[in-house]
Amino acid sequence: MEIIIADTYEGMSELAATMIERQLLRKPNSVLGLATGSTPIGTYQALVRKYKEEGLDFSKIVTFNLDEYLDLSPSHDQSYHYFMDQHLFNKINVEPRNIHVPYGHAEDVEQFCSWYEEEIRQAGGVDIQLLGIGGDGHIAFNEPGSSLGSRTRLKTLTKQTIDDNARFFTNPEDVPRFAITMGVGTILEAREIIMVANGKKKAEIVAEAIEGPITAQVSASALQMHPEVTVILDAEAGSRLKRADYYKWIFEEKKRLIPRLIGKVT
Repeated sequence: MEIIIADTYEGMSELAATMIERQLLRKPNSVLGLATGSTPIGTYQALVRKYKEEGLDFSKIVTFNLDEYLDLSPSHDQSYHYFMDQHLFNKINVEPRNIHVPYGHAEDVEQFCSWYEEEIRQAGGVDIQLLGIGGDGHIAFNEPGSSLGSRTRLKTLTKQTIDDNARFFTNPEDVPRFAITMGVGTILEAREIIMVANGKKKAEIVAEAIEGPITAQVSASALQMHPEVTVILDAEAGSRLKRADYYKWIFEEKKRLIPRLIGKVT
């Protein structure tokens, strides 16, 4: 696991986008695993800029989103499909037929989840997976206690997650209580993983996930078992890491020795 602490949210987002850009330049038909939430928005803005200003091509990619609320239609303004359309899909040249977002209105949720797993396999697996981290350490909607070998499934959301997401809904009672989510085991099968986090509110849980024990109570801690994980933080999110100085030193050395692999980070 490589830990990179950028000075700013913008620097963090630019670096994450640069890593995805490098993947697409190596393999134009890459399979991308995508996340929602406020943290990845900056990464998506940087990717859109790379498309518009630098000609980064998304026409051959295949995408799989991590999760979706149960019973929200793709057109609902709080659905994750709508989120992705607004922040990325409608702004780049991705083929609609290559977009996969869990369907919140699936009649048979168990069958849909099996189909989603099979679609990922048929696509050749996820090349690079973008993640955020929840306030309780969850990745996707793998709430505390989720099996570290879990697959795509229906998950009941915790009170903390419901409360955290209430700000996006007019009425707190409108926040969905269930979601379809990729499992931890599904996520760990990605060839490469990028996790981004920003802000002081995430500092303590980020430290638990990175430097604490591997535990189902903090599903992001399972990333410690993956051979190709890059965690990119802003300064506030990295402020509780015990080995922050060491991580910064590694990054500075890498920038000095092989800047072409890092990109410009502010």
